[in-house]
Amino acid sequence: MASISSSPRTVEEIFKDYSARRAGILRALTNDVEEFSNLCDPEKENLCLYGHPNETWEVNLPADEVPPELPEPALGINFARDGMNHIDWLSLVAVHSDCWLLAVAYFFGARLNRNERYSYIFTKLG
Repeated sequence: MASISSSPRTVEEIFKDYSARRAGILRALTNDVEEFSNLCDPEKENLCLYGHPNETWEVNLPADEVPPELPEPALGINFARDGMNHIDWLSLVAVHSDCWLLAVAYFFGARLNRNERYSYIFTKLG
């Protein structure tokens, strides 16, 4: 994975990070769908779709770090590409991406104090 790091520390920073990563993934699945589909070659290793905090996206292998710096997105998004209807495959990738976005947001949110967590969960993501 490219070294685009983010370490948000407040509710607002976490939401900004979440929104930017989401924008990148949405771009991959809409405006850049042809490029995204081509990068998901089923002959390659387990690939993941990453949204970055600068609103970009990337298809790449999972991080080598153990444990990883962030929760990992769904592995192997490329394997089902040719075995499914294209729209159904994109929908599956979108569902997995939504789950990953929430996992990353909650990963950062776990560092907040009780009052910040309450505000975060129920006002930004709820």
